[in-house]
Amino acid sequence: MLPLNPEIADTGTPPIPAARAWMTRYGGAFGPAIDLSQAAPGAPPPDDLLQRLGAAAARPEVARYGPILGDELLRAAYAADVASVYGGDIGPADIAITAGCNLAFLAAVLALAGAGNSVILPRPWYFNHRMTLGMLGIETRALDCDAARGFVPDPAEAEALIDATTRAIVLVTPNNPTGAIYPEATIAAFAALAKRRGLALIIDETYRDFLADGMGRAHGLMAEPGWRDHVIQLYSFSKSYAVPGHRIGAIAAGPRAMTQILKILDSFQICAARPAQEALVWAIGGLANWRAAMRATINGRIAAFADVIDACPGWSISSIGAYFAYVRHPFEGVPAERVAERLATERGVLGLPGSYFGEGQEQHLRFAFANADEAAIAALPGRLRNLLP
Repeated sequence: MLPLNPEIADTGTPPIPAARAWMTRYGGAFGPAIDLSQAAPGAPPPDDLLQRLGAAAARPEVARYGPILGDELLRAAYAADVASVYGGDIGPADIAITAGCNLAFLAAVLALAGAGNSVILPRPWYFNHRMTLGMLGIETRALDCDAARGFVPDPAEAEALIDATTRAIVLVTPNNPTGAIYPEATIAAFAALAKRRGLALIIDETYRDFLADGMGRAHGLMAEPGWRDHVIQLYSFSKSYAVPGHRIGAIAAGPRAMTQILKILDSFQICAARPAQEALVWAIGGLANWRAAMRATINGRIAAFADVIDACPGWSISSIGAYFAYVRHPFEGVPAERVAERLATERGVLGLPGSYFGEGQEQHLRFAFANADEAAIAALPGRLRNLLP
């Protein structure tokens, strides 16, 4: 028989395609299907960005390999953007451009840890983070987050998980899957913990541009002179500019980590897709107003979704923010996967069961509503009411 890598074989299959298979059994009795399974932008990119993407793709020189850490113009433009949001002196040397933020996460953890090491990951977790650690043979130390605290992790509980094998703590804010937006003081406490214990703090800000109204930034870590010694920040252009198919993410890190990230990216990607890199140089400044409008749209959907769940007896929101609502279903003791499957096959609404995001999540479903307009959201009460598990 064909030999397999046991670390890969022991990793579960991607959950979203498996969940989407349920929808093939929906007969349409409640109207068109509503897919709330994947965190994908609902709006297309602006025409100006699409035109620049096409023009860049048509230039022969853009078809050649580019620098491993990304084209200089995009690294400089994104560094200036980071500096403007967080403060501090951020330059192109602090930035790597990656083929999406999942690869940014892989590069960050692989630069820090290997088989036999451990990484602390708040639970419920983004399943691709958990899958990546498992495939690399890195132990995941689960930092359980309490619904009563809005799924915000506790630095003291994280410190209790640290031992000689631990290399990093991961935070995701706004969070996938819960939507929780961590308080700035909590993020600062985690950074102080990482620094004191000689660890890295990996902070994934894929949804950075979808903070609550009035929030300009999630934290001030990168305004501190010593951030490069213990902080690695991840970002995704996919969500902010509605270009997930172009696969562009970014890492901000100091020279010690970046030296290792260079090796990893050379092995995994050579370079990120160059047409998108070229177009995004313009988009960072040119689409500032469009990004603000998209943030307002998403925050409007948050309010609409909260009103909808309030109208559904027994259902309640445990946490909501950015693209996500983490919703408690009313069926005590019934596995979340069973509830999600029944909701998909009988009512045509696809959310993901909490069990996809780690143990102890059977009472919750995750709904990602960024790609659902308010009309679809308004139809949800008729789908959720009187559902039988």
